[in-house]
Amino acid sequence: MLDTLVTTATGALSATVGVLVGGIVTRRAQDRQWLRDRQLAAYDELFTHYARFTMELRRAHSDRRGWDYDWGEWSAALMRVSLVAPTEVANEIDRFGSAINSFLDQVARARDPLRDPVSPEEFEQARQAPAQAQVKLVNAIRRSLSNDENGLPFGIGG
Repeated sequence: MLDTLVTTATGALSATVGVLVGGIVTRRAQDRQWLRDRQLAAYDELFTHYARFTMELRRAHSDRRGWDYDWGEWSAALMRVSLVAPTEVANEIDRFGSAINSFLDQVARARDPLRDPVSPEEFEQARQAPAQAQVKLVNAIRRSLSNDENGLPFGIGG
């Protein structure tokens, strides 16, 4: 009788431990998936804003017209990405932001597209630093999400 009781108790304890461990492992996997989903959404939003304001500035200079952009949304996108980005990616985002600031100094703050438009060549020259920073940022993101150590040697879009 004692043997049966010990065997039953051991089986029940093993099953309980298995359920608890399974629950913990499942919860961790769900947490990782949730974080990855949030990271991808934040990165997507950041690059969407970058593409939008870059194209708006390009068009304004080529069409010799005014332009406007909601910089509050750009700032909010930076804040959201800072909440979920790992340190390496956050460092690259900071460098990307600095390169964009330099770009904006050259084509948005110092030059008026109505009176002193930037030529297509000048625009491309000003865009080189953000383009290079974008490649580094994309590669940091790829490494953080998939352990892609090789990365991309070139930028796509932007």
